Amino acid sequence: MTHRQIYEIVFSGEAGSALRAEFDDCEVVVAAGHTTLRADLPDQAALSGLLQRITGLGLQIVQLQAVATR
Repeated sequence: MTHRQIYEIVFSGEAGSALRAEFDDCEVVVAAGHTTLRADLPDQAALSGLLQRITGLGLQIVQLQAVATR
């Protein structure tokens, strides 16, 4: 049985509404100077896809951590 993993990914900059819309499948929290995505993902392939989406938009990831298993 595969367990889902919840990840928090922080990137530099404060995402505006258009950028937040790119991540409508994630919880998005904007704070001073950075944006945090919280994503509930089924497997490593989904994590890889999300990371490719982030870097494809030219965003700089500053932190990635697994915060919980479901």
